[in-house]
Amino acid sequence: MVPMRLRQFELRDAIASGGMGTVFRAFDLTLEREVAVKLMKEELLNDTKALESFAREARAAAALNHTNIIHIYTFEEHEHQRFLVMELADRGSLDDRIERDGRLPELQILDIGIKVASALDTALKHGLLHRDIKPGNILFNAEGEPKLVDFGLARSTESESDHDTAVWGTPYYIAPEKIRREKEDFLSDMYSLAGTIYHGLTGHVPFEAPTVEEVIAAHVDSPVTPPNHVVTEVSQPTSDAILIALAKDPTQRYQTYDDFIMAMTAARSQLLVNQFRGRGGGTNVLGWLRR
Repeated sequence: MVPMRLRQFELRDAIASGGMGTVFRAFDLTLEREVAVKLMKEELLNDTKALESFAREARAAAALNHTNIIHIYTFEEHEHQRFLVMELADRGSLDDRIERDGRLPELQILDIGIKVASALDTALKHGLLHRDIKPGNILFNAEGEPKLVDFGLARSTESESDHDTAVWGTPYYIAPEKIRREKEDFLSDMYSLAGTIYHGLTGHVPFEAPTVEEVIAAHVDSPVTPPNHVVTEVSQPTSDAILIALAKDPTQRYQTYDDFIMAMTAARSQLLVNQFRGRGGGTNVLGWLRR
C-alpha cells in the first residue's frame, strides 16, 4: 500500500521502482511544490551495504549543482523509514523512449549526449565518478530536460578500486578496463555514455549476443560496428565522435569531456546546416543557427 504521508510529504502515486526502493510522485505541503520521494525498501533497512549505497546516492548528488543532474532536497528517516526527497523528473527515461520509439532522432540524441557529458564533467570537477551510466539513469522532466540520476555506485576519483570485488555496471555499457580490472576513471564513464548514445541513436546496444558473458567479452575483444553502418542516416561526424569515445583503449578516447562535447556540438552544427540546406536555405546559415 502507498504510504500517504512522510513528514510534510504527501505521497500520491508510484512512478518507478528499482532494486533499492520505489519512487513516488509526492507533494511538499510546506513549500507547496511537487517532488519525488524515493522510499527505501523495508527489507533493506537492516542491510548495511544497502544503507551505505542509499546514503552515498544522497550525498553524491546533493554535492553537485548542474541543470542536468537531479537535485536532492533532503535525506531523512521517519518512523523507521528512510527516504530521499528530490526534484521531480516523471516524463520517463531514455530507456523508455528507446523501447517506445526504437531509436531517437540524431539531433535529439546529440542534445542529450552534450548535456549529460556536461553533467559528468561537473561531477568530475567535484571528484566524483558516476559508474553506472545507462539509458535507465537518464530521466526527463516536464520541460524535456534530461536529468542524470542514481549515484548509488558513485565513488571519489581519489579512492582506489578494489580489484578483488565484483565489477559493477550494466553489461551493455560497461567499459573494457572495468572488465579487465584495470584502472577506472572518468574515461570509463565516457565510454558508458557513448554506449548509451549509440543505443539511443541506432536502437541497438554496441554489442549484442545471446548471453551476458558474450556481451561482456565483446566489449573487450570485438570491434564495434560504426553507428552509420547500423543506421545509414546517421551523419559521419556523429558516428566518428561516438566511435572515438568507445575506443577500447582509454588513451584513444577523448581525453576531456570538453573534447567530447566539442565533437558532438560540431556534429550537431553540421547536421543543422545540412537540414537548413535541405530545406532550400540560402547562404545565411550562421544567422539561421543563431535564431
